[in-house]
Amino acid sequence: MHSPAAIETTSAPRSRRTWLSRWPFVAAVFANRGAAIGFVLVVVLVVAALLAPYIAPFEPTRMGAGPRLAAPSLAHPFGTDEFGRDILSRVIHGSRLTLQIGLIAVGISLTAGLLIGLTAAYAGGWLERILMRGVDVIFSFTETLIALAAVAVLGPSLTNAMIAVGIAAIPFYARVTYGVTLVERNKPYFEAAVAAGAAHARLLFIHLLPNIIPPLIVVATLGVSTAVLAAAALSFLGLGAQPPSPEWGAMLASGREFISRAPWLMVFPGLAIALSVLAFNLLGDGIREALDPRQRKA
Repeated sequence: MHSPAAIETTSAPRSRRTWLSRWPFVAAVFANRGAAIGFVLVVVLVVAALLAPYIAPFEPTRMGAGPRLAAPSLAHPFGTDEFGRDILSRVIHGSRLTLQIGLIAVGISLTAGLLIGLTAAYAGGWLERILMRGVDVIFSFTETLIALAAVAVLGPSLTNAMIAVGIAAIPFYARVTYGVTLVERNKPYFEAAVAAGAAHARLLFIHLLPNIIPPLIVVATLGVSTAVLAAAALSFLGLGAQPPSPEWGAMLASGREFISRAPWLMVFPGLAIALSVLAFNLLGDGIREALDPRQRKA
């Protein structure tokens, strides 16, 4: 018989693991320490975006909130800019724009790429050749060049920058979807469904989509960081968010004139961009390991 003390010591760790054991996928993600750190950083970013009006000490566009080019202090932890605007408030409100940019840009590219890649791989024949050759032609240009061309046509603004970044990434998502769909089409379960006379809708929405979505989730998570960087680059060049919008890339652009006198104008927006990109990359790696058991550590 086990003593009460032994029962207590063995049941305690089990109770601590109970909530994770109910969701094996979540447990697999949090088994990766980097993914756990990335998740925490993403949660901080989301909370800052949702609660920005309540946790920011000043309005992001309020001039004269403090002295011009004031160094970081208790009153202004991140300092102030050339108009006396509080940098901390602008960084916090910039998290809203960062999430908006990442989600909308990835949504555009993922939706269009999924439709193109899935259609090409499933239909085959001349339609496959036309779609994928078109993707190859666009893929031969860099995403930055495509984004710059799109902004040049649409005009400089934050909305157009998000659309441009989304358009630039469409070929990448189309190629990923195309490759994953081809792999699934050659598996026995799909060939059996075709032999059984399954309708096209069943083949697409029951057999293919559920199996190609997990890899696309990983790619989309990692793609958010790429979209954030691309949009920040466009804003830095003056082709994205326009002043006085508290977008981190635009803040870097406006602060470069004062880099020797007030380096905090570039340090804090730069750190915000770096931490956001790191967060989504770490989280994406953790999701990749959770979805692919071969990648998990023994």
